[in-house]
Amino acid sequence: MSEYKFFEQVNKAFDKAAAYTKIDKGLLDQMKICNNVLHVTFPIERDNGTIEVIEGWRVEHSHHKLPTKGGIRYSMSVNENETMALAALMTYKCAAVDVPFGGAKGGIKIDKSKYSDREIEKITRRYTYELVRKNFIGPGIDVPAPDYGTGAREMGWILDTYRQITNDINAEGCVTGKPIAQGGIRGRTEATGRGVYFGVREALSNAEDMKELGLEPGIEGKKFVVQGLGNVGYYAAKFMIEGGAVMVGVAEIDASVYNPDGIDLADLMSFKMENGGIKGYDKATTLATNKQVLEMECDILIPAALENQLNEGNAPNIKAKIIAEAANGPTTSEAHTILKEKGALIIPDNYLNAGGVTVSYFEWLKNIQHVRFGRMGKRFEENSYKKILSVIETISERTFSQKELLHLAKGGGEEDLVDSGLEETMITAYNQINEIRKIHNVDLRTGAFISAIEKVGLIYGQMGIFP
Repeated sequence: MSEYKFFEQVNKAFDKAAAYTKIDKGLLDQMKICNNVLHVTFPIERDNGTIEVIEGWRVEHSHHKLPTKGGIRYSMSVNENETMALAALMTYKCAAVDVPFGGAKGGIKIDKSKYSDREIEKITRRYTYELVRKNFIGPGIDVPAPDYGTGAREMGWILDTYRQITNDINAEGCVTGKPIAQGGIRGRTEATGRGVYFGVREALSNAEDMKELGLEPGIEGKKFVVQGLGNVGYYAAKFMIEGGAVMVGVAEIDASVYNPDGIDLADLMSFKMENGGIKGYDKATTLATNKQVLEMECDILIPAALENQLNEGNAPNIKAKIIAEAANGPTTSEAHTILKEKGALIIPDNYLNAGGVTVSYFEWLKNIQHVRFGRMGKRFEENSYKKILSVIETISERTFSQKELLHLAKGGGEEDLVDSGLEETMITAYNQINEIRKIHNVDLRTGAFISAIEKVGLIYGQMGIFP
């Protein structure tokens, strides 16, 4: 098997879609390249007194919209090619779901498990300092977010460091995915997994498309396998189960387990917490390898780990009729072709995992507007609903209980509005992409790229050559 080049894979998908557009080749070439690539190295003092050099990157792919936006991952797999690919995907993902950001991505090449919390904080703060010095961070410049190996804690350290160095009144908008107390937004933690659920549910609701797959419309009773029970995979599985689907398989780093009658997510997570993994879980069969479950019987396969998980080696054996790409780049172009020829519906990453950046957009808006969503309208809505209910009581001679009033007259708080905005974004974008797919007789990935390329190309065309 040849060496996997992620950025080249992204550009291959781009070129395939670009052939369906009428955009000038020069503009297409500009769209593909990464505008700014920052490679940093810096020393930190370990807890034992030794000095270690840390390596990291930040890539800004496209400045057609500002700020640029993208996560920061901590992993030994981080390199320049991967970071460029992920930054490019962010551009196309944001355009596909109409989130007004250019794409960016960052990463630090470390095995997080080998560092203390104090050392991780040092690395995060020094990396932030490098970004500030090179003008690669700011609420109107480039706004990082969590990714693999990072979370709200690291985003809080980034904000605190940025504030110490600058006097920006909009400082909270320099990063998203922060703790609520530091300007974060309710609903961000589960946003990517929630978006995966909304996207899959919308795909399953299309009776015509489901007939082609031999599936009944609707999510109820559909069997799914998820790879990775990190933030994205866990919440995708949680909402899928709440929607009526049945989880039959799980793949993790240490093992994969399968039970055709269903696996209890809460029980499996408890086992994982107690044992440090899922190997040996006695309410499902532990399979020979940690990827074997990807090839087991199911309706929906949700790869929610890292890139290059579905490849030419295992794609011929995958039985799922729907591939829901919750991770970035989980399917190679070779695997995509194989799965498509087998008749699978691939819901692509450049649409499906856009829930995180969508809610990050809401958090950024909250930060630069300096007001919590729902603060100004929630009570007004509740009082208006109560007046309507009062009229209904008078006309119908029916009295609502206090519990009914609380439910029926509830105004939209921050989490309600975020969830509603995310649902609207994912549903609207899916139908736009699916329509493009049918117009050009292509797959959803190519449809999502066509949608993104045309939107970005329109802006580039209006910008002119010179600033």
